[in-house]
Parts: sequence; C-alpha cells; structure tokens
Amino acid sequence: MELLQGQIRDYAWGSRTAIAELQGRPVPSDGPEAELWLGAHPGAPATVDREGSPVSLTDLLLAEPAHWLGERLVGRFGTRLPFLLKVLAADAPLSLQAHPDADQARAGHAADPDRVNYVDPYHKPELLVALSEFEALCGFRDPAESAAAIAAFGVPALDPVVAALRTGPAGLREAVRLLLSWPEAERAGLVASVLTAEVASPDDGSGSRRGSRRAEPESSDAVLARALAVDYPADPGVLVALLLHHLRLAPGEAIWMPAGNLHAYLRGTGVEIMAASDNVLRGGLTPKRVDVDELLRVLRFEVLDEPVVRPVPVAPGVVTWPVPVEDFALHRVEVTAGEAGVRLALPGPRVVLCRAGKLAVDDGVGTVALGPGQAAVGTAAGGPLVIGGEGEAYVATCGLR
Repeated sequence: MELLQGQIRDYAWGSRTAIAELQGRPVPSDGPEAELWLGAHPGAPATVDREGSPVSLTDLLLAEPAHWLGERLVGRFGTRLPFLLKVLAADAPLSLQAHPDADQARAGHAADPDRVNYVDPYHKPELLVALSEFEALCGFRDPAESAAAIAAFGVPALDPVVAALRTGPAGLREAVRLLLSWPEAERAGLVASVLTAEVASPDDGSGSRRGSRRAEPESSDAVLARALAVDYPADPGVLVALLLHHLRLAPGEAIWMPAGNLHAYLRGTGVEIMAASDNVLRGGLTPKRVDVDELLRVLRFEVLDEPVVRPVPVAPGVVTWPVPVEDFALHRVEVTAGEAGVRLALPGPRVVLCRAGKLAVDDGVGTVALGPGQAAVGTAAGGPLVIGGEGEAYVATCGLR
C-alpha cells in the first residue's frame, strides 16, 4: 500500500467545512470544496509520491497496467481504473442530472467530437453512502403523486403537465418534455406563480381542485419547490424536481443510481463510488447547458421503486451495499482497538479512505498508517488487505468476482 493524495474540486455548491474537517484542516476553507477525488480519472487524478515528487495514478497505471490492475481487469476494462471513489460535500443543490448507459456513452462520445455532452466513452452508474443526514432527489416516483403535487399550485398553465402525469408512467416523458421546453421568456413567470400560489389540497381525481387557501403546514412538495425556486427563479427544474423521490438518508444508508435515472443531490456529505466517467446530462437547477433532446433520449421513464440501499453485513465489522455492476464495489470496515485486524480478500487494485481513527493498512507488500481524510492505494499484485488499529475505513475495489 502507498499513500494516495486526492484532488479537491471547488464547485460552487460545495461545503467550506465538511472535507476540511474530515482532513483536519482549518475551517472554513478559503472557498467551496465539493468533491475529493480518489482515483485515476484524467479529469483530476490522484497522485502517489515517487522520490519526493507527485506522480499521477493515471500515469502509473499506463506504465505498468498488469502490475497495478491485473490481467483480468486489463482484459475487461483496458488500462484504466474502472472506478472512482469520492467524498461529496454539498451545501447547495447539484443540478438535476442523469448519466448514459454503456452503449449510449460509446455512441455519444463517438458522435460528439467537441465533447459537449460526452467527455468519455464510459457509463456512470453510481452509489452514494451518507456520512451525515443526506437529502436527495432520486428517480421518478408514482406519477399520480407528482400530478397531485403540481395541481395543488393551481396554476392553469401547468394543466397539460398534470394531464400527462395522470396517464401514469407513459406520460412521464411528455411531462418532462413540456417542463424543460418551457419558453425561455415565460420561465420566470411560471416559477413566480409557483412561489406565490395559494397551495390547494391535492386533486381528488375528479378534475376539480379542492380547497383554495394555503394549507398549514404546507406539503413537503410545496416546501421543496419554494426552496428550490429561491435559488433558481427562472428554472423549470423546480417543477421537474416534484416528479422525483425526495429522500432523507440516515448515515449508513445509500442511494443507488443506475444509468438513465434523473437525480439531484441537495445537501449533505457522503462517500460516493462510481464507474470512472464524467458524463453528465443536465436537466435543470443549474446555470450550465441543458440539452433537452439528448436528456430525453437517455432518461428511463419508469418509476424507480426503491432507490435506497441499506448496508449488508459480510463479515464482523464489514458491510457492503450490493449493486449490479462489475466496475466497482464498496465496503465499510470498522476496526475496534485491541482486536485483531480485519482481513479482506478483495480482488484487483484497492483504494482505502480512512473516515475516522488511526488505521494501519497492509496488503502484504507495504503498510500505510492512515488518519482521518487520508487514503491509500494498493496494486493487484498485493495480497489480502489487513486493516488494524481503531477507526473506520471505506474500501473501494472493482466488482468483478
């Protein structure tokens, strides 16, 4: 094992405390710190020390792929690390977004020479494990619930959206298309009408709206829409958000986002692992470019029944969150002082992030001491991991078995 130095991304929605506190640095930080990248993605590769100088993990993999990745991973994924581990810290909402599947990513990348939508040819399924209470929008919910939430604003211009949703999942595409294609000149007025509406009771299904005064207390849908509208006063994504599950995760719970599912992380800190890609198609809650046609092509217009994944014990002190991909797997290890270290026989290269405590990580080739916020990387040539000391770690590997 060797120490791994990650890179911090300073996106505007990031926290000025969470990552700095994790790493034991002064808070608040000088600016927002949104993500700590611990991998070999070329957008922000982590580094390993070589004779006093930082060397990109990407370059090390390219120089010795069989040593770092193993022949099996090279045969399956080529000379790249197939996963990317992150710490994500959101103090404000991320954009509504979705990611392509593998076939869409390959075709999109080949047809997108300017890299407007597809910066690489890889899919990007992702799993986020909450470290704090974590708020998110994830996957389409029952369209009847969304229809009732939007109808409750009593805005006649939204009647076609409500009508589409009342047809069930078959109407999701049309509802999203109508909202994201709203005329630019009318968007601020639409959002303003939501902000100022007297929220009606949910529609009873007869086509009439019951009630005419604002409910006390307001529904959670109205509270969410009004909160998003404060930051995005001319963005129809405020209403697209009401088509999605609104979740509040407890620490240890996770969100699984397969390709094509619309989602947005709103607030909180988590450990995120994903296929090593940076392909993002946005659908609102952002000043960045939204390609409505491409997003509609990629989205899966189906209800996501259960986006929450709960930890599954696999050994004393070890849990995982099972996901149906080969690119990655994530384990949390809790080590108690005075006991033997936890042994993990995990395949391929490993990235270990210390969340808390003081840990010693040994792969039979080298031992690294880690404190909170520090990370280590080991090659496929290493043996089983043994994690000793006292504390908590997250271990990222490929998902091949």
